[in-house]
Amino acid sequence: MKRLDGKVALISGTARGQGRAAALRFAAEGALVVGGDLLHEEAVETQRLIAREGGTALTFGPLDVTDEDSVGSWVGEAVAAFGGVDIVYADAGAVGFGAIDGRPYEDFAFTMRAEPASVWLTARAAWPHLVAGRGCLLTVGSTAGLTGSLTNRRTAHSASKGGVIALTRQLAAEGAPYGVRANCVSPGMIDTEGSRGDLLADDHPMRGIARHIPLGRVGTPDDVVHAAVFLASDEASYITGANLVVDGGWSAVLPGATIRKDSPT
Repeated sequence: MKRLDGKVALISGTARGQGRAAALRFAAEGALVVGGDLLHEEAVETQRLIAREGGTALTFGPLDVTDEDSVGSWVGEAVAAFGGVDIVYADAGAVGFGAIDGRPYEDFAFTMRAEPASVWLTARAAWPHLVAGRGCLLTVGSTAGLTGSLTNRRTAHSASKGGVIALTRQLAAEGAPYGVRANCVSPGMIDTEGSRGDLLADDHPMRGIARHIPLGRVGTPDDVVHAAVFLASDEASYITGANLVVDGGWSAVLPGATIRKDSPT
């Protein structure tokens, strides 16, 4: 038996990156996947990839997770197709970087709409169905929501991801009486199309970050999805309100000079 057999899983942001990886893996684990993204054609391609592997997926859209009506329609169509909702994976979002004195308020407000506000809208739309099925909610935080950075100017990103982590814990508290679990996965540096274009680009000061990560490499979307599958499965039935950090140990250590292997500790 697969870990998510027969579970109806709504996953936002399935056009590419971590969202696509999540859709493919959840379907491989037996979930009935309902995807969605503003990049609708790319999300439909994810659906095709799932079908090619023998999985089941639907894609309604385009899905705008910052729009209440769009989110409501997405959830409603999933319920109409499959009769309920067992898992909601609120993966979609937008990343904006910039120092506090270098970005307009509009950019900050957009990031907050695209991250904690969109998670709130998704959770609210799906909540009655999660309660009815004693389901689970997964959100995506970040190490940016846990620590500051001397290298990457990211006031809006840090605030938004810190908000997602806090919101998840509150939803865990509100969902517990109904058997609804809510957990967050917080990635560190992950190699995606987006990060290759900015943080991991050759001209960015964080391009060599792998040497500062204890496990010695940048993460992959699959690293994040492994954690999400576990939290969505019955194996995590006694876990709620958790923030599972997937960063190779990056946030667990202080920055410092490189230590030679033969140096005393």
